[in-house]
Amino acid sequence: MTDTTDDAVVVYVTTPDNETARAIAAALIEHHEAACVNIVSGVESVYRWQGQVETDAEWLLVIKTRRARLDAIDARLAELHHDDVPERIALPIVDGAPAYMNWLLDQTR
Repeated sequence: MTDTTDDAVVVYVTTPDNETARAIAAALIEHHEAACVNIVSGVESVYRWQGQVETDAEWLLVIKTRRARLDAIDARLAELHHDDVPERIALPIVDGAPAYMNWLLDQTR
């Protein structure tokens, strides 16, 4: 395989509810924009929005994908996410089990 782990990223996205989290996760998998999405409930976020400190219960999506799919993920968030400014950050995967990394890259072609 010519791809390396340099192509692989973990993307964090928060959602306001479980329904939104599931809809985004399902769409990302269906369209091969992600290999796997974990949905983590019970996340509490504290942040400043429009000059006010906010605290909200949120669901965290942990998305395993490749860097080349980030634009598609952004388009999917624009379609399915309800927040004005959805959180979407990507971190490189610097190492992973070779078989898992091959599977991740294959699933997101």
